[in-house]
Amino acid sequence: MPRLLLMLFVRLLLPFLALLLLAAHFYRAGLLPLAVLSVALTALLAVPRPWAARTLQAALVLGAFEWVRTLVGFASMRAALGQPYLRLALILGAVAALMLLAAWMFQHRALRARFRIG
Repeated sequence: MPRLLLMLFVRLLLPFLALLLLAAHFYRAGLLPLAVLSVALTALLAVPRPWAARTLQAALVLGAFEWVRTLVGFASMRAALGQPYLRLALILGAVAALMLLAAWMFQHRALRARFRIG
């Protein structure tokens, strides 16, 4: 039983951290309501229902789109100013991929069982 709980914790850790990272991004951008919403969504990790998992997946996918939007905006601005932008693009691209990976975690057998998904 403890091993199963540890595995479940590890599988939920990535979505939790991804939502906190998204909240920090929104807070830094001055979008406090979206930052609060991102933090509040972490509470859904404790709700073992399919709708909670799907809501979290949707939020994480939308978060990935937000990171890509940010990447395009910042990289375009830096390129227009003649500044290097490759490292910025790689980092923000990796963060967007992390968001998608966190959303995909809900397809894992352990999380599908926890959230009672089909």
